[in-house]
Amino acid sequence: MQVINFAARRKKLMQWMGPNSIAILPSATEKVRSHDVHYPFRQDNDFWYLTGFNEPESVAVLIPGRKHGEFILFNREKDVTQEIWHGKRLGQEGVVEQLAADDAFPISDIDDILPGLMEGKERIYFAFGAHPEFDQDIMEWRSQLQSQSVRGSEPPGELVDLRHHLHDMRLIKSSAEIQRLRHAAKVAAKAHCELMKACEPDKTEMQMEAVLHYHYVQGGCRYPAYPSIVAGGDNANILHYVENSDVLNDGDLLLVDAGCEFEHYAADITRTIPVNGRYSKEQAQLYDVVLDAQLAAIEMIKPGNHWAQIHDKAVEVITQGLVELKILKGNVKDLIKRGAYRDFFMHKTGHWIGLDVHDVGDYQVHGQPRVLEPGMVLTVEPALYIGKDNSKAAKKWRGIGIRIEDDVVVTRDGYDILSKDVPKTREAIERLMAKAD
Repeated sequence: MQVINFAARRKKLMQWMGPNSIAILPSATEKVRSHDVHYPFRQDNDFWYLTGFNEPESVAVLIPGRKHGEFILFNREKDVTQEIWHGKRLGQEGVVEQLAADDAFPISDIDDILPGLMEGKERIYFAFGAHPEFDQDIMEWRSQLQSQSVRGSEPPGELVDLRHHLHDMRLIKSSAEIQRLRHAAKVAAKAHCELMKACEPDKTEMQMEAVLHYHYVQGGCRYPAYPSIVAGGDNANILHYVENSDVLNDGDLLLVDAGCEFEHYAADITRTIPVNGRYSKEQAQLYDVVLDAQLAAIEMIKPGNHWAQIHDKAVEVITQGLVELKILKGNVKDLIKRGAYRDFFMHKTGHWIGLDVHDVGDYQVHGQPRVLEPGMVLTVEPALYIGKDNSKAAKKWRGIGIRIEDDVVVTRDGYDILSKDVPKTREAIERLMAKAD
């Protein structure tokens, strides 16, 4: 697998920043789970994107053109006692040797050193509002320099939000990033397939979740990329259902929205399968509408097309399908204009994916839908939700929720479906589930 070139990312960002500027990025902080137990540490994605450093209590500083080195890290010192209890630390020598930092200082010295690095800079780049406590530190350091200006110290200039440009960089994935996204999708696809084979009435949503997580780890992905949605029956009509505690009933569908994380990069796949291995007539009819919408939406993915075309195509096919099933009545164009489909499909058809499951990057540029470019990676996930209490549909349709989602990379010629190893036609899903008998 290709090595990620963190230095090239820093260089590209500093070229944009220009001379006499400074960028300051803090790491994520450890989060308490209960009392003295912490959640597993997960690095801030912007910080990791530029450094590849996976420890808390750290601050990265970029100073274009600095004679003594442009990349500076403040991090924890080596500490034998702490390392016995909590794990190894790189220390200052380690980040210079392993992460190519030009300089490294103990995080405890940041108040003494960082203001001097900020002094006289025309622009200070950081992520406004992302880390409120750290924002306050930056303001205090800046105020300190301003108060010293009467004694000859030159205060820093304007404060600029770093995220817009940095997130534009993150939106276009390199081949090394796509390799990691592809691996995450392959492992998640395997897990979905194993779940299909394990699914049967009277098992629980929790047991199905366990199948997913087991196969993530077997594929080298320790963590889910987000809380798994394993929703049987009417639970599928709760978009972010995560209780995963109910028994699976014969005759119901099971919606599974789940993906794993590989080296920080996420997969996000949804399939909707019959608990007993066979779709009923009504389930099949609704399923085919959603699948047709997804296939048509994916065909909209190619360089030069814009983001909104994907959603618009899915809405068109879903609305047409609802009319044909007599769930909606009227002219398709008029129904779309009125938003009549939103009683059954109320979210967008996809989102960017990368280090974040709902990855960074604007969906509009200058008020217009973003034009697709090679290297962008997105999900395509049309759906139909008809809750058991939805009086706008006949009773035979109620209690059915269906979503189909894949991860897709924009290529020079069109698209590549990273999650294509999971079957999604009804026939293929039923065949796979029958093999478990």
